[in-house]
Parts: sequence; C-alpha cells; structure tokens
Amino acid sequence: MSTGNDTRETWSTRLGFILAAVGSAVGLGNIWRFPFQVGQEGGAAFIVVYLAFVLVIGFPAMMVEFVVGRKTGLNTVGAIREFAGGAWTYLGSLFVFIGFVILAYYSVVGGWVLRYVLGSVTGGYVGTTGPEEAPVAQQYFGEIATGLDALAFHALFMLLVVVIVALGVKRGIELGVKIMVPAIALIFGVLAVYAFTLPGAAEAYSYYLSPDLDYLLANWQSIVPAAAGQGFFTLSLGMGVMITYASYLSEDENLGIDGATIVGFNTGISILTGLVVFPILFSAGVDPGEGGAGAIFVSVAQALGDIQFGWLLGVLFFGTVAIAALSSAISLIEVIVSYAIDELGVTRRRATVLIGSGIFLLGVPVTVDTDMVTLYDIFAAKILLVVGGILLVVLVAWRHADDAIAELGKGIDSFAGIDRVWLWTVRVPVLVVLVVSLALGILEFVSFLQGDFADFLASL
Repeated sequence: MSTGNDTRETWSTRLGFILAAVGSAVGLGNIWRFPFQVGQEGGAAFIVVYLAFVLVIGFPAMMVEFVVGRKTGLNTVGAIREFAGGAWTYLGSLFVFIGFVILAYYSVVGGWVLRYVLGSVTGGYVGTTGPEEAPVAQQYFGEIATGLDALAFHALFMLLVVVIVALGVKRGIELGVKIMVPAIALIFGVLAVYAFTLPGAAEAYSYYLSPDLDYLLANWQSIVPAAAGQGFFTLSLGMGVMITYASYLSEDENLGIDGATIVGFNTGISILTGLVVFPILFSAGVDPGEGGAGAIFVSVAQALGDIQFGWLLGVLFFGTVAIAALSSAISLIEVIVSYAIDELGVTRRRATVLIGSGIFLLGVPVTVDTDMVTLYDIFAAKILLVVGGILLVVLVAWRHADDAIAELGKGIDSFAGIDRVWLWTVRVPVLVVLVVSLALGILEFVSFLQGDFADFLASL
C-alpha cells in the first residue's frame, strides 16, 4: 500500500499533531454539547456511562482511524480506497458528508458563541424585564439564535475558520492549536477554581459526581445513545478527522501513547467544563436540565447575571468556548479540504474558500429555527457518526486485521499480546455497543421527527 504523497504537508513536531488532535476533540462537543447532555441525562448517571464508553469504546476506535490514516498517508476518501478499495471507497465519501453536516450547524452555534462574547462585554443578556417576566438571558438568546443576527455571526465564524485552514497545516492549523489548546486548559482551570468558591458548588458536585444508579438503570435506553454520540462527537470519531490528521504522521510515532494522550486530555476538559458550568447554575438556582441545545447560552448566561463580576466571568467563559469552537471547526473542514487537494487537485486556498462557502449555505436553515440544530445534531451525532464508526470497525478489524495490527505495532517497542486484546476489543464490545447505540439513536431521531420537528413544520 502507498505511504502517501511525498510532497504532502506534515506536522512539524509530534506535539503539533497531538495538540491538533486534542484541539479537534476539545471544542463545542466538550463545552456546549457536554453540559446539556449531562443535564438532560441525569447528571453523574450519564458521566458513568460516558467515561466507560470513552475508555472501552472510544480509545480503541481512535486507534482504528489512526491505523488507516498513517498507513495510507491520504485524505479520508483516498485512504479508504487505498486501504480496501471497491465499494468501501464510499465510506470515505460518507466521512466527507458527515463533516459538511456537522460543521453546518456547528458554525451557527459558533456564531452564537461569538455573539455572547460581545454580549458579555455589553451586558446584553444580564438582568430581567420585570418581576413577573422572563429573564433577559432567555429573550437575548431568542433574539440572536435565529434571523439576520445569527446569519451574520455564522458567516463571521466560518470566515475565521477559512482563514486559518487556508494558511496550511503548519502555518495555519498547527500554529493555531499551539495557542488555542493551552489557552483553553489554562482559562478553564482558573474558572473551575473560582466556581469552587460559589455557594452552590457543593450541591453541584453532588449532582455532577455522585451517580444515581437507580436512575441509570431506569433510563439506560436514553443514556446509552447519548453517551455514545457524545463520545464519538467529542473525540472527533466517525467523521474522518483522525484519519486525516494521522495521515500526516511518520511511521515511528507511537499511536497508542498519542491516542491515550488525546483521549485523556479531551476527557479531562469535558469533566473540567462541568466543574465550571454546574456550580454556576446551582448557585443561581437554575435547573441544569433546562435549555437543551441552548443550555449554556440561556442557563449559564442567566446565572452569570446573578454572580458578582459575572460580566468578566462571561467574557472569559464564552471567549474560551469560542477558542474551542474554532479549534474543532478547523479539524472538521480539514477533512473536506484535504480531500479536495488530494483527489481533485484544487489548491488549498481555493478549496478552503469554496468548501467554507458551501458549508455556510448548508447552515443557513439552522439560522431559521433552533429546532434545526437539534435535528442536525441527532442525525449527525447519533446516526451518521455511529454508522461511520461501525463500517470502519468492520473494515479494519474484520476484513484487514493483519494490516491493522502491523501498522499499529510500528513505533511501539513492546506490542506482544496487546495487539490481540485491541483487535478483539474492537471486533466485539466496540461493535456491539455501536450497533445498539445506532438502533437507539434511530428511534430517537424518528421520535423527534414525529414530535418537535413535526410541530415546527406545522407552524410554517
């Protein structure tokens, strides 16, 4: 098999790759999506399943993507074609499509974040309209989440992404994440220490860190697909990102250590996010299960208005969320850009501009109604990502197991025994959990189409 094009860009350092992969994983999935998933799925009960999923399913699945990417040295479509060929090539095309769908609504949410950074400075979401009326935070979100405001900031967010990616792997992506990722960790660490001093912190920690096993057993059908979708979403799995990033690696890299570092850092940021968000919510008396996809924009913003120096905390919080959103978005669009460069012969700048424009257009419907965010999110995170993961596991662990083991062993000094453990973990537990999660995710998607989305269509 090919090792890729010798003229293709590579990471200048191993740290650059790890930070880029961490930057891909650490994003809105951790800071926007994770808190509202925890809130909707019972707090610590969800955390237990999520952590188990990341360790037992997410890490082995990440190695699957690393193997394909490094062995071929190609974009997702070219990598799958080189690795297996035939009808399997369509799997690479599926990854490109997934990137389009996710980034289309991700960019709109990224635009919300930029708008909230501005709102934190001006105090636009602080206060109430009257003693018997809704908080300003709720009205503020309603005003900026859709319409021309949402469209404009969606365009601004995509413009920032396009500029960074157009500069290339080393000067754009790698340089950007070397600044972004440490900034995220530093600022959120400071915010977590501050949140510890808030009056509602003890209650928040109990909710967040003490699982209710009875609740977990009673609600596993909802929690399992949510944890699976969250795990794949936040680790950037099932969308070709890790295939693309690993394609820029040399053969002497230890994929196991790199993967463990990425998974550990990403999971730590998710947990750290909860240590910031939930004390803020509980201190302000806000129900953590409220708000859905708009949770951090309504609930957290409302809570910030009731905390001393809340505006400054808001600038730091939403500013960090904006950095994280950009770090993930550049990884998503790089999957599609690398395909255009390798397969279509388009220059990086031209590819980035054209693809960014297409993603912007696909995201326009999301600026019409916030229900579209939920529709896109369930379809992408709980169906498409899981389908991509299932097919890739079948391809690598069942059809090309010998090639996979040989590639994974490169750069690892002692690999005896570990290879078979990894292979059968991927073949059975990973595959079974993904299939069950897909079935439950499809049921949830159908239920949404028949319920909330049907009501939305009827209102048009």
